[in-house]
Amino acid sequence: MSTADTPSASAGRKRADVRRNEQKLLDAAAAVFVRLGIDAPVREIAAESGLGMGTIYRHFPTRADLVVAVFRHQVDALAAVNAAPTAGTPYEVLRQWVHQFADFLVTKHGLAEALHSDQAGFESLHNEFVERLMPVLDQLLKASAAAGYTRSDVRAYDFMLAIGNLCIGVENFPDYQARRMIDLLLAGLARTAPAATAEEPEQADAGRP
Repeated sequence: MSTADTPSASAGRKRADVRRNEQKLLDAAAAVFVRLGIDAPVREIAAESGLGMGTIYRHFPTRADLVVAVFRHQVDALAAVNAAPTAGTPYEVLRQWVHQFADFLVTKHGLAEALHSDQAGFESLHNEFVERLMPVLDQLLKASAAAGYTRSDVRAYDFMLAIGNLCIGVENFPDYQARRMIDLLLAGLARTAPAATAEEPEQADAGRP
């Protein structure tokens, strides 16, 4: 029997496959929730991920399980931005992060609905995301300011609240484009007008912040 055929090697491959499938599911669910909200049919997530509905239910038996997992998955991605090399100027990195954060707010809003009466659980997750993401946003703002792109007197807390408030309009106005509003906010912070960037899809506008 070769090493590749041993039970431990087979188990290792199985665990790796399970992790890959779970990541695919979380990425797909996050994209679908942004477009359609957390009440999107499971079949939409299955189609987005290329996996069967049975696989989704094996990983996440309830919608609340899935929404919480997507929430944590998005927080992990946002928190890791400073740990990975990124392309672009500090201003562009800040802008990309803020747009990703706006997408995350869609799931955060849905999290309260998914957890229903578990107010303590929701508040715990809310506090976790604030504690983890506030320092990241602070670093991005300081890096952009140090490079001369944006003002240096902007508090991360104030800016995070402003982003959240700009996303609220999606609920009330069908043609509301949150990312454009966020770009106007960013432009207001700029010391000099940043170079124009390519139009990005309005992913954050399809859901509810």
